[in-house]
Amino acid sequence: MQKPNNTLLIVLAFFSIYVVWGSTYLFNKIAVGELPPFMLASIRFTTAGTLIFVIAKVLGFSTKITKRQLINTAIAGFLFLTFGNGIIVWALKYVDSGFAALEISAQPLVILLLMRIHQGKKIQLMSFVGVILGFIGIYLLVSQKQVISQENSIIGMLMIFACMLSWAYGSLFVAKADLPKNFFINTGYQMFTGGIMLLVVSFLLGENWSLPTTWSSEVQISMLLLILLGSIVAFTAFNYLLKIVSPEKVATSTYVNPIVALFLGWYFLDEQITLQSIIAAIVLLTGVYFINTKKTLKILSRFRKW
Repeated sequence: MQKPNNTLLIVLAFFSIYVVWGSTYLFNKIAVGELPPFMLASIRFTTAGTLIFVIAKVLGFSTKITKRQLINTAIAGFLFLTFGNGIIVWALKYVDSGFAALEISAQPLVILLLMRIHQGKKIQLMSFVGVILGFIGIYLLVSQKQVISQENSIIGMLMIFACMLSWAYGSLFVAKADLPKNFFINTGYQMFTGGIMLLVVSFLLGENWSLPTTWSSEVQISMLLLILLGSIVAFTAFNYLLKIVSPEKVATSTYVNPIVALFLGWYFLDEQITLQSIIAAIVLLTGVYFINTKKTLKILSRFRKW
């Protein structure tokens, strides 16, 4: 399925979807400690979207799309980025980055349930076992005294779950929507429109904006990495892998991202990893593994976090 001379690119692409995506929780956590959440997300995605259009022009890609495609990309941008990512960044003010990543790893469970509710899709036996394990894992994760005792942590957990619903609905929406054929252009429009909507939300909430020159070096570096690596490189690598290797292999990022996020949060931010968190991670990720059956992989692996 792959050519020998593509081996290095494939390795680098897997590194991107494993480590880079897993590290975005750390970078967001660092940045949101100093910057307003919706301002942070707005700058990230409008800048990334603009850079994608510039790169597309250099590569000779057409950025022209139809009115319907523009509307659909804006809807997807809202579901995935304005609400889906903006609220996550806000929630990181109240929960650890590793905890957030682990809770979000249950995303395939939410998509599967919505497919059952809205499309009448039957849940296969292995997937049903995965759902049960997923719920047990989530319960073990959110029921920890160390977690619920933190100020506003319950609100943060509930909002993360709301984001998962938004992502899940967005996944089902884009599966049928008329979108630009070029995934790079499609991503650019979703990021740019989602970022503009985040900007509007930021101003409506009265967030105080500041120039990058006033930010600490840690925040400047985090924002740069979020834009270049988290938003452009990793997503491009993800789509590249979908064309080169099997969906099962690409979907393994579901299991690796939260582990990377947990480790980085522990190492750089001194976030606590409890025994119950480890058990919850094992149970939850095992459930996700069972959910990722071959019949659902094509949908579950196509729509990931940005």
